[in-house]
Amino acid sequence: MMSSTRSKRTGGRALLWVLLLIIVTSYAFPFVYLALTSFKSPIEAIAVPPSLLPRTWSLANYQAALSTYGVIPSFINSMTTALISTALTVVLAVPAAYAITRFATRSGLVFMFATLVTRMVPPVAIGIPLVAIMTGIGLRDTPTGTALAHTAISLPLAIWLLTSFFEAIPVELEEAAMVDGANRMRILLSVIVPVVSGGIAVAAIFAFLASWNEFLFALLLTAIRAQTTPIVIANFQTQFGLQWGSMTALAMLYSIPVVAITFLLQKRIVGGLTLGAVKG
Repeated sequence: MMSSTRSKRTGGRALLWVLLLIIVTSYAFPFVYLALTSFKSPIEAIAVPPSLLPRTWSLANYQAALSTYGVIPSFINSMTTALISTALTVVLAVPAAYAITRFATRSGLVFMFATLVTRMVPPVAIGIPLVAIMTGIGLRDTPTGTALAHTAISLPLAIWLLTSFFEAIPVELEEAAMVDGANRMRILLSVIVPVVSGGIAVAAIFAFLASWNEFLFALLLTAIRAQTTPIVIANFQTQFGLQWGSMTALAMLYSIPVVAITFLLQKRIVGGLTLGAVKG
């Protein structure tokens, strides 16, 4: 009887591992194929039928991509835009989420649901008005203007995430600080922010990724000076066809920062998500 139960458990675990392997493979295969294609020769990259492994490993695609006009400035623009957008998102979302959770006013609840509604609006619906606004204030085709547009995307999500994180912080911590004479701003900066730093890191990472990967607003709001790398990658489509080798090489280079950030901050991400899931 015991052996039968153990065999069932072993079979269940084996089935679970097989399913996990299938899921991971299905998610990872496009990225692995992208990486392998970037090391193929330019001719092999467009060969039909395509091959999985390069017959000859080459860095020609990376050399061609990096030597293309505008690629290096686009990396700088993407990083500048993402950092500005992330900083603005965190600076605005932290006090907004704190006020919503601690004061619990009707207007705060209305504001929180309004942020959810803005997430439901398709970005293309606000793209054209943003173009008119940024042109009017002289911020079109600048990293700052693009960062402001990206903040409009990431700020509602950051507020919702941080609201759940702040709700998990016991009110007794603030009451103890008030007894010591601290005001609300001092409590937020010196007591609450250090405790919820994992959640803030999660919101910051999501904001950074939203800006780093965004295409539509970057397409509408930039022309030459502030083009981000996704726009430059799209420009590899010419009248003669797609330059698959250069596109895959540049896409791989563009993926490195976000992959590195995710690996470096994975403990904070897990800790922040756990904090937001537990109250008390």
